[in-house]
Amino acid sequence: MKTKTSSEYTEVISRCKELFRKKTIDYGTAWRILRLSSITDQIFIKAQRIRSIQEKGNQKVEDPIVDEFVGIINYCLIALLQISFREDDRMEIPFEELEPSYDQWVQDTKGLLENKNHDYGEAWREMRVSSMTDIILMKLLRVKQIEDNEGQTLVSEGIEANYQDMINYSVFCLIKLGYHG
Repeated sequence: MKTKTSSEYTEVISRCKELFRKKTIDYGTAWRILRLSSITDQIFIKAQRIRSIQEKGNQKVEDPIVDEFVGIINYCLIALLQISFREDDRMEIPFEELEPSYDQWVQDTKGLLENKNHDYGEAWREMRVSSMTDIILMKLLRVKQIEDNEGQTLVSEGIEANYQDMINYSVFCLIKLGYHG
């Protein structure tokens, strides 16, 4: 059964994927040079900018915060792609080769969202965008700690699950902000 959230999610992700495709055409896969920790820091910068703008109530750089949420989604997917292509040492990978992995990570991440949405009854719809921004920042701090611990956790979910949660919270924020690309 296709819910409102499912169709909104699909719309947001399709816009993110189209931007990812176009940037891959423009820049290639220059992001392949980045270590996961560098990708995490790039996501952190975007989330921190959103929080700063939310707290100050204004901004001096015209890039809208919706673009930062799109960036968080795509950088999280880039991190997941880096994990998927860990054993592939090519710097350039054509979009057509990346696309199945991109789509699989999106499908897995959406499945996670649907399971949590079922259990929590779409509680995110009552949350503030600022609270979800804080949760994204908390997830980033968790990822940084896991990275500093060389990927080892005792009882916690791993890096992939945190990237997926950040994707889902960013999608929620974009839905709440009325993002239409």
